[in-house]
Amino acid sequence: MAEVEYRQSAFTPPATATDILLVRHGESAPAVPGKPFDLVDGQGDPELAPAGREHAELVGRRLAAEPLDALYVTTLRRTAETAAPLAERLGLVPRVEKDLREVHLGEFEGGLFRQKVAQNDPVIQRMHAEGRWDVIPGAESPEALRERVTGAVERLAAAHPDQRIAVFTHGGVIGEVMSIASGSLPLAFLGASNGSISQIVVSGGRWIVRRFNDTAHLSGGPDQQPAALS
Repeated sequence: MAEVEYRQSAFTPPATATDILLVRHGESAPAVPGKPFDLVDGQGDPELAPAGREHAELVGRRLAAEPLDALYVTTLRRTAETAAPLAERLGLVPRVEKDLREVHLGEFEGGLFRQKVAQNDPVIQRMHAEGRWDVIPGAESPEALRERVTGAVERLAAAHPDQRIAVFTHGGVIGEVMSIASGSLPLAFLGASNGSISQIVVSGGRWIVRRFNDTAHLSGGPDQQPAALS
């Protein structure tokens, strides 16, 4: 009688689950002191830098053969510009999910956050130590961020059972999704590279982490460095 063997099986999403690829937008235009970014609903809205347009092209090539049922972007143009090459290849029109826009940075909006990070400002040090965005005056609380991100992901999952979708979003949001899914400290997953791909599978109330910060398609590979949050 042949010996019974049980091989390790490949991951299979549960029935009715939604497979969500989270793509961080490409590198956006540099912040210049005295020349704040245009704002959309109070948030900085820079366009992609030349390097960011290259990131968008590389993402488009990487995902062109994936069976994607829908593309989503946020209200901030850097996500739509990053999604554009893939949308053209697939013939899909991106939909907008406003609640996956970037963390609101209060008085550090418009590009000032980057300057404060570069200077290792005491407020930035406190932000990391306490794990709270609202250490920045006027910034979004972690509770408000978690509520809107959770609601957005749950809406997308409800709209796309047994489907795979790509969501072009932001570093702070990707970090929050990963924190929710893994139960990690609030800012543990900050650092997704521009143009990187992360992935969760949502099945009911369960969020399964499949990958974080996949940069195999980018010229820097796994050593690609994360840019500032926004």
